[in-house]
This record gives sequence, C-alpha cells and structure tokens, in this order.
Amino acid sequence: MDLRKLKKLIELVEESGIAELEIAEGEEKVRISKAGSSSPAPGYTWMMPMQAGAMPASQGQSQSPADSASAHCEVSEAKAALPDGHVVKSPMVGTFYRAPSPGASPFIEVGQTVKVGDTLCIIEAMKLLNEIEADKNGVVKAILVENGQPVEYGEHLFIIQ
Repeated sequence: MDLRKLKKLIELVEESGIAELEIAEGEEKVRISKAGSSSPAPGYTWMMPMQAGAMPASQGQSQSPADSASAHCEVSEAKAALPDGHVVKSPMVGTFYRAPSPGASPFIEVGQTVKVGDTLCIIEAMKLLNEIEADKNGVVKAILVENGQPVEYGEHLFIIQ
C-alpha cells in the first residue's frame, strides 16, 4: 500500500468542501470521511477512477494510513469467516434497509427459511424503493450489511444455504 497516496487523499478531503471521498478498484475500496460527518452530503457521491495497482484499499471509514491498513486486515478476516452458501449480491448502488419502514420488523432474520421471491430487503436508489427478493430457497446464514448502510453494485448482502 502506498501510504503517501493515501495521506494525499486524506489531505484533499480535509482541504476541500466535501464530506466524504470513496475510491473503489475491483472489490477493494477506500472511504475517507471528515471527522464529525456520519454520511455524505445528500445527493453527492464522489467516485474517482483508479489505475490498476494504484492503491490497495480497505472497507470502512479511515482517518489515517494506519487505521486503513488495520481495517483492510479486519475485512479480509471477516470475509474468511463467512459461512458457505449462496451469496445474494446488491443489484444496484443505494441505501440498504432491512425493514419496510422505520420501526417495522425486518423482512428476514438470520436462521429464517426463505423461498424464491421472498423479499429480503429494500435498496433505496434515486428516491425509489427497490425490493430485493431471494433468488434461491434456503436458510439465511448471514446478513452482511447494516441497516441504513450505503451499498455498491455487486456488494454481498446475504448468505443463503
């Protein structure tokens, strides 16, 4: 990992008016947020193209190169600890919601049996609520995303066995 590039990106976020910067390359990504900003400004997502091999990245928010490196290790360990099974991936970029409305019970829980066509979650994209349905019968072994968290296209959401 080139810590100089990561430090430069952190400085860019601090000096600019943006609240958050996210850079993705393949399945790896870096998200840098200003202290005190819990989410990006509404309607703004900053994505910058990267050259292949420019910088390995980590998932989660980071304020320093050391934090980024440790976050990358935690993500790698978490992926290794996932149960085997069918992975349901996000079909779009948006915000993940486990329930149909705030305060309502979630569509599914870990250990619940689902059938093809059962609603698993909602992804809000461009002010539209999109129901994500099970594409396989089985038992939900893991829910990989927190309620209200932004998700990317292809991001793993659930594991069904």
